[in-house]
Amino acid sequence: MPSVEDLLRERGAAELPHPGGTLLDHLNRVARLLADWGADPDVQAAGLCHAMYGTDGFDRALLGTHERPLLAESAGERAEALVHLYASCDRGVVHPRLANGRPVVFRDRFTGREHTPAEPDLRAFVELTAANELDVLAHSPDLATRYGPALLRLFTGAHDLLSAPAWDACRRQLGRGA
Repeated sequence: MPSVEDLLRERGAAELPHPGGTLLDHLNRVARLLADWGADPDVQAAGLCHAMYGTDGFDRALLGTHERPLLAESAGERAEALVHLYASCDRGVVHPRLANGRPVVFRDRFTGREHTPAEPDLRAFVELTAANELDVLAHSPDLATRYGPALLRLFTGAHDLLSAPAWDACRRQLGRGA
């Protein structure tokens, strides 16, 4: 996916500090982790550029949401839609809902609107969330101590949405501190 990497570099991902190096380092690790778990290519591509519009936990956007067509051209339309879903997630509202049955109603932090993603998109969102959080915590002992128990509860409540390799990784990494 060289065009996505070029776009990431052009927008400064290789210079932005992030646990474990730079944002670009983190994005590449997340994409590799998703590949190791057997995620489809669109989910891997979303992993590589999941922070393009910023997130509820990382407010530095590399692209504005008005530039969605640019990312869709580089990463593909489904990957871009997954990136937008991930970026727009109001975590304080959505994360608790992940353990409360299906379907899961999302709140868009950009618009305040609520919607119900299709199950494949919900699964991709949870898988991407796990890969992102596990990578961050692997590179920041302070964050692992602070957020590890809550993330274990989150992924335990949503384990039916995770692939077996992702769930195993969550239990292995987050269960250490439990």
